[in-house]
Amino acid sequence: MRSLASGAEDNPEPENQWRTLATLAPYLWPLGRPDLRLRVVLAMLLLLLSKVVTVYVPFLYKAAVDSLRPEAAAPANSADVMMRIAASLDLMAVPLFLILAYGFARALQQVFTQGRDAVFADVSQHAARQLALITFRHVHALSLRFHLDRRTGGLSRVIDRGTKGIDYLLRFSLFNIAPTILEIMMVAVILFYVFDVWYMVATLGTIAAYMWFTFMVTEWRTYHRRVMNDRDTEANTKAIDSLLNFETVKYFCNEEHESKRYDLSLAGYERASVITNKSLSFLNTGQGVIIAAGLVVMMCLAANGVMAGTRSIGDFVLVNAMLVQLFVPLNLLGSVYREIRQSLADMESMFNLLSENPEVQDVPGAKPLRVSGGEMRFEHVRFTYEAGRPILHDVSFTVPAGKRVAIVGPSGAGKSTLSRLLYRFFDVSGGRILIDGQDIAGITQASLRAAIGIVPQDTVLFNDSIEYNIHYGRPGATGPEIREAARLARIDRFIASLPNGYASQVGERGLKLSGGEKQRVAIARTILKNPPILILDEATSALDSHTEREIQDSLAEISANRTTLVIAHRLSTIVDADEILVLDGGRIIERGTHESLLQLGAAYSRLWRRQQAEALEEAGSNPVAEFEPLIKSTA
Repeated sequence: MRSLASGAEDNPEPENQWRTLATLAPYLWPLGRPDLRLRVVLAMLLLLLSKVVTVYVPFLYKAAVDSLRPEAAAPANSADVMMRIAASLDLMAVPLFLILAYGFARALQQVFTQGRDAVFADVSQHAARQLALITFRHVHALSLRFHLDRRTGGLSRVIDRGTKGIDYLLRFSLFNIAPTILEIMMVAVILFYVFDVWYMVATLGTIAAYMWFTFMVTEWRTYHRRVMNDRDTEANTKAIDSLLNFETVKYFCNEEHESKRYDLSLAGYERASVITNKSLSFLNTGQGVIIAAGLVVMMCLAANGVMAGTRSIGDFVLVNAMLVQLFVPLNLLGSVYREIRQSLADMESMFNLLSENPEVQDVPGAKPLRVSGGEMRFEHVRFTYEAGRPILHDVSFTVPAGKRVAIVGPSGAGKSTLSRLLYRFFDVSGGRILIDGQDIAGITQASLRAAIGIVPQDTVLFNDSIEYNIHYGRPGATGPEIREAARLARIDRFIASLPNGYASQVGERGLKLSGGEKQRVAIARTILKNPPILILDEATSALDSHTEREIQDSLAEISANRTTLVIAHRLSTIVDADEILVLDGGRIIERGTHESLLQLGAAYSRLWRRQQAEALEEAGSNPVAEFEPLIKSTA
């Protein structure tokens, strides 16, 4: 997959441009939306009318100028003053009418142009909205592996730039480039028939030189523009990453280090931006020179006709007005051309994201999970994240319906991997996982995840209120149900002590709350979900001993009659488990109840002794003198 760090680091190839436009086309003629289709037709009609009026406006100007010729004035030797006034009024009526018609046509031109934009706005914004929504949903559908490798800042820029690129492409390609080409063709034909072929040749030659110069310079500018975007994305990614890790930065006093990294990217952006701005000045200057040269040639042709008596002063004005009017949209050709290419590249990056296939997908004909008791069975499960890095080796165990099975072991043993496999964030490399006899590989992911609730070790909250974060467990829950979940999680009194209560904001990733408070919000969220299967992944790891005992009572209450898989670090929290599995190196090395594992005197027993010693030491006792009798009596 190509990098998603920036929106346009690659120059889109022509075939990719056409593919991107083909992907966009259906959204401009949306199925099931006759109202939007009518808007497209009406916008095209208004576009055509605006161009007809635009081309006709200079002719009204010419007619008004010709009507003011000296020979059309009232005779100066008329003896009757009233007759002279009447004749003057009659003669003034024609130019006045033409001037008013000219003003009306120019106003009508704006009405058609702005009406076109207003009518089409619903279509372009609907297309941008639909594609942004589809991309957002697709990103959520991608596998956990993709999100572990992603860069949040760069990914958000891809979607943001792609959405803006759609709007820009529609507005400028449909309502700038296409109308300008149409106007050039109309002007060329008019000049050929109204004047002669040399006027048409001079006009088309000027436009050709203008476009050649514009495209050549814009291609040169595009490279620096891409560098500028790359540095912008890099700076944005570093800034987001640094701010998300605010506390870590503070822990190591690395504010200056982060500032230097950020400034390094900003410096690259600054250099590329300066070059881009200077090249824009060069482009505008060259365009102005070419336009001036073309006007001089055309006006010389018209002036020669006036001097020869074959053309009127109005024709001289007509040629100038027509060309000046034609070059107004062409003045933006360089920036429009560059931005369209930029938009195509940004859209291509977003569409490349849409072409990324989810690693885990529902199989054809997948059925929803039917939970009767909630029994979980792992049969000879093997898993590897990547080649040469096996995590689980032939893991088999059963969590009977309504029972509580705990998994313990050192860090890196593969404990949390089991919960990820159960959720189907990854598919197993071998073996299978069953719930009530149904292989989870053959059921829908949505129904599987709806049946499982988890309290993770690393709790991340949304930057919203406490109520929203609890409510997230079941969006249709009522207020009393939310408060009951908070009570069961032993966080209701803490919430009541806050000035804003349940409306209190938790901050980015829940940073305004302590680790224990965040974990209790996560527990309340899972209680509200009320799933038949529970996973407690180090659910009380961030709590103090007193709070842990309270939460354990709550967890025991909500896990009653539910199938529960407990991934534990503190062995004191799982002594009442129906079965305890000791995982090490991706293999189950011991299994049994708490008492039987202590009697075995192996890995679990050693881990239990060590944790009891640490608990006594924290309490201020002598772990060596006081702990040995306890261990002997327990064993």
